[in-house]
Amino acid sequence: MRFSTNFKPYVLLLVVGIFLLLGYVYVSFFSERLNRDIPVDEDVKSSSPSKPMVRSRVWNMASPEKLLYKQPSVLMGRTDVVTVTPWLASIIWEGTFDPVLIDNIYKPMNLTIATTVFAVGKYVSFLRDFLETAEMHFMVGFNVRYYVFTDRPHDVPSVNLTQGRHLSVIQVPGSNRWQEISARRMEIIQTTIESQIRREADYIFCLDVDSKFHARWGAESLGRLVAVIHPGYYDQTRANFPYERRPASMAYIPMDEGDYYYGGAMIGGFVEDVYTLTTVCRNRFAVDAGNSIEAAWQEESHLNRYLLYNKPSKVLSPEYLWQDFKAKTKEVKVIRFSGVIKNYAEVRPNV
Repeated sequence: MRFSTNFKPYVLLLVVGIFLLLGYVYVSFFSERLNRDIPVDEDVKSSSPSKPMVRSRVWNMASPEKLLYKQPSVLMGRTDVVTVTPWLASIIWEGTFDPVLIDNIYKPMNLTIATTVFAVGKYVSFLRDFLETAEMHFMVGFNVRYYVFTDRPHDVPSVNLTQGRHLSVIQVPGSNRWQEISARRMEIIQTTIESQIRREADYIFCLDVDSKFHARWGAESLGRLVAVIHPGYYDQTRANFPYERRPASMAYIPMDEGDYYYGGAMIGGFVEDVYTLTTVCRNRFAVDAGNSIEAAWQEESHLNRYLLYNKPSKVLSPEYLWQDFKAKTKEVKVIRFSGVIKNYAEVRPNV
């Protein structure tokens, strides 16, 4: 193809300029879409704050020079368990990370980890063990801020905290139904993030108080949105998961869907991501309540619904949520955190 001899040079320059402008718009548009979070659910989108929720942060995975640690291998490792999800999120087991390397990367970042626990009613009796074992094993060497929600502030035990770790007691109402206490947790966490936590922490872990730490729980657990696989169902198929199966509930998951069954005793991640999660779950609780529906396992049911369509960026193995009445299995090399044995009739108000 030949250009006409009457084709002017400035016309060619104009055409080139138009193509360059279109290319810039194309790249800018798709770059923006690739670099922002695009939530799956509309109520996730509407719950996202319009202004930044947390302190700005610029973190690099920088490793100090001359740090000695075992050479990683792409050919050898855990072969008895799966260590990555189908969406390429890590599943954290013993033997999948180097604690020396992880600590030397994350500790210089001067992070603050918020940790919430609900010690309502007689559950305040579990608080001492929770805090004392956390001081020995949970995020050792990091700044940690414990937020204890209780209706019995005078029963909160005095525990010696190491430097950089603080405890805040926040009074909340009690209840005659443990299901109601469970249902309110999402709302209370959400409002406390708004009023306080967003200014004081980078990450947050929401944990059950009737539990204790036994071994390291460290920076290997940090991620944008973190969930833990329930120890009772990690070896089961989705057909056996106790999801909410009633379509009328906002926590509904169909029989042919589901990834894992996540435990409600741990929610974690960036403060803003957990804020979005709690906001969505709180709203869905309200819709169900308006329709006189209570999901099968309250907040845990809504959590599983949320995480099915908003995938966690990191998944913790059952090492991070064992149950003391269960014998340790061959896959679980170390128990890091577990729910203690208890008599529910003694501690739950309506059991």
